[in-house]
This record gives sequence, C-alpha cells and structure tokens, in this order.
Amino acid sequence: MITQKMKYALKALLVLADERAAETPQPLTIEEIATRSGTPKRFLEHILLDLRKAGVVSSVRGRAGGYSLLKAPREISISELLRRIDGPIAPLPCLSRSAYQRCDDCKSEEDCRIRKVFAELFWSYLVLIDSLTLEDMLQAGGAGEHLLAV
Repeated sequence: MITQKMKYALKALLVLADERAAETPQPLTIEEIATRSGTPKRFLEHILLDLRKAGVVSSVRGRAGGYSLLKAPREISISELLRRIDGPIAPLPCLSRSAYQRCDDCKSEEDCRIRKVFAELFWSYLVLIDSLTLEDMLQAGGAGEHLLAV
C-alpha cells in the first residue's frame, strides 16, 4: 500500500504535469499546487523538497517563482518515486533491491517457501511498476476499471 505522502506527491506531480502541457506553462506556487491537487500545504512543502532533491522538479524563487517539472512525464518513473518517498517496496526484506536484509527468523533463503512465493508475486509486480511513468498516470485508461467496478 502506498502512503498518504506518496499520494500527495503523485497529486502534486500530476498538477505540475498538467501545467507543463499548458499552452504557456508557468511555475506554480506551493499554494497553487495545494489548491489544484487538494493537498495540505504543510505536507506539500516537504514533499516538493524531496522531489527537488530527486531531480524531478525545479524551483524558482521570487515573485514569478514556483515549481515546475524538470523532466518530461515519460521520464518520471513511478517505482523510483515510490522508493524515494516511501522507501523499499519489497514485501519481504530479503527481496529488496535497495534495502536487502536477511530475515531474522530465516534458516535458509534457498529453502524458504514464503520467500519463493512472494518472490514470484513481487517479480510480477516489479515488471509492471518499473514500467509505469507519470505519463501513464496522465493517460490513465481502463486497464484497471474492472477492479474499480463495484
């Protein structure tokens, strides 16, 4: 499950991507991003700082300043953002690419059936999530509509 912080980051990025696609894009203030995305300003300040450090957004100071996307939406990887904002995305520490840890109670990773089953599931998830970009979110289509139907 993604955190609320990640949801706020995605909402802010979608607003910045929409602005980038405008006929005459302008940097957006934190207040404007908060209003358009429905995100609390106090959380957005920290999130935008993280995104700036990650090289995803740029900021300009001053009266005409604000935030803009630094990269094209197709170049912004959702899995990289997830790792940056939420940390490791693996279901088990022994499956993590970026924060591998052997499980405390594990006698043998090679024989661990829990690890094997979750490795298969996680691999399928990684194939999908690693291919997802902000552009895909901008063009959100019907691929998951059957899951959303009640």
